[in-house]
Amino acid sequence: MTSPDSLKQINALHATLAQTIGAWTEGIENLQSPIPGLSFFRREANAAPCACLIEPSIVLVVQGEKKMWLGDESYTYNTRHFLITSLDLPANSEVVDASQEKPCLGLVLKLDFRIMADLIAQGGLTPPANGTIDTGMGIGAITLPILEPFKRLLEQLDDPHDIAVLAPLIQREIHYRLLVSDQAPRLWQIAAAGSQTHRITKAVDWLKTNYAVPLRIEELADRVQMSTSSLHHHFRKLTAMSPLQYQKSLRLNEARRLMLNENIDAATSAYRVGYESPSQFSREYSRLFGASPRRDVDEMRRAAA
Repeated sequence: MTSPDSLKQINALHATLAQTIGAWTEGIENLQSPIPGLSFFRREANAAPCACLIEPSIVLVVQGEKKMWLGDESYTYNTRHFLITSLDLPANSEVVDASQEKPCLGLVLKLDFRIMADLIAQGGLTPPANGTIDTGMGIGAITLPILEPFKRLLEQLDDPHDIAVLAPLIQREIHYRLLVSDQAPRLWQIAAAGSQTHRITKAVDWLKTNYAVPLRIEELADRVQMSTSSLHHHFRKLTAMSPLQYQKSLRLNEARRLMLNENIDAATSAYRVGYESPSQFSREYSRLFGASPRRDVDEMRRAAA
């Protein structure tokens, strides 16, 4: 249980972080910061769930509240709880508490499991007692040891010359803090080579690289040294979808990026990500994003403008 003194310090840290992120994101919804792997977000109104692709990361809300949906399961995160994802996950993001006067502000830091594996290999860390996890997404309790290095990380933005040297050291400390947090079982199981979760991570990595290639489940199972039934079971357990559904989500998200950022038309985008039928692509795109490809992209451009 958090003591009154610690809660006071946590509130003060959130206020400091909100001031920094608010200044950087004035008039901007999403911003990649000068620090590699660190981005900021700002939302000035509540919003219904919208499809997105989440990388392995920790997400802190320093003002307001958000909710992430993985399948039918919801994960609420705010100034008391952070969101953590241990593998790339197609999900739906919802803004629960935001306004122009008090926008929802936060940050996303990509996780590096090579750093975690190195920290574990160095020894001295006690493995968590419970090593099983249900999904690739979880909610952790905000603590002073987790927030304090984030404050120091954002302070590096005041002197860009320090970022290359000091930011990696602070990010390494954040990874250590997460390995000893209440989310340790999730992270240890991903970092531990040979575990079922580690094999699913390898399957996800292959799908990310080969999303446009026709998927043969038997070949994917052989690649990660699992039976097809075990692959289906553990994949759905971690991602709330089958490998085929996961590949479809990757294809549609990439097609959306191609249309929005590279001005490629819907039919060309569909073929490029592996669809053979533009009409099937359009139906599945509308089902995921709630609008036809052209209408969806036009609305996003109007919102950005």
